[in-house]
Amino acid sequence: MTVSLAAAMELEAPLQMPGVINAYAAITARRLGFNAVYLSGSGVATASYGLQDLGITSLTDVLEDVRRITSVCDLPMLVDCDTGWGSAPSIARTVQQMERAGAKALHIEDQVQNKRCGHLEGKEVVETAEMCDRLLFACEARASDDFMIVARTDALALEGLESTLSRCASYVAAGADAIFAEAVTDLDQYREFADACGVPILANITEFGKTPLWSLDELRDAGVSMVIYPLSAFRAMSKAAELVYREIRERGTQERMLDMMESREDMYHHIGYTDAQSRIDAVLRRNLEAPPAEGDLPL
Repeated sequence: MTVSLAAAMELEAPLQMPGVINAYAAITARRLGFNAVYLSGSGVATASYGLQDLGITSLTDVLEDVRRITSVCDLPMLVDCDTGWGSAPSIARTVQQMERAGAKALHIEDQVQNKRCGHLEGKEVVETAEMCDRLLFACEARASDDFMIVARTDALALEGLESTLSRCASYVAAGADAIFAEAVTDLDQYREFADACGVPILANITEFGKTPLWSLDELRDAGVSMVIYPLSAFRAMSKAAELVYREIRERGTQERMLDMMESREDMYHHIGYTDAQSRIDAVLRRNLEAPPAEGDLPL
């Protein structure tokens, strides 16, 4: 049975959550000892749909990836839900659907509906009261108090630290279980958020953005409770795919690339292919030896 995100946070500090862009990536993360995983909205848009992270993908699109991952991975998953896909009442449905799909937490942000990547220029945020409404409806809609509602704020780059701290205090008062401050540029700011908010603080350590790639020890010392790495593996996968495709196209063979590939044997082992095939073969042999009576289903 999948534990809550809060329970996973008790296993390590900070809790590391690698971004998983599909079910097999989640299986790999679990195999390597992670205690929770993260599904990025940008990852869904880019990897699953080939679209820009501009709020184009829908609740239905993200739910499809959530269900695929939770069907094979029992680690608690935090899901990026952008601005919640609609007005505050619509956010209640978002929470309900995410919880039913097997997610253990989600984050919604204070950007306007026409959102953009948190590490780009041109962001806009809603008034504090509107974000609090989003959080109130989200918290009221969850079936279990163990389902975590994380409030992401993009105000830091626009309004500065003091104003953003004030916002986040209001978000906590509205029911947020944790704060995700986006595009942090100073490590000490995390401590400011932790002291002011009194709830777990999430750090987004994404490549090629505004936030430096601080180490786990540095983040721990700064009071961070959770760390996400949204697209680290996906970026590496994409670069590897480009190299392989180029090799095949230019040389007509992939032979030189075999050392960087996962073997068929390893892949089959990780997904339980051999065991599954053995069970199928056993059923087929049993049915050949003693066919089921008419109307019975083979077991």
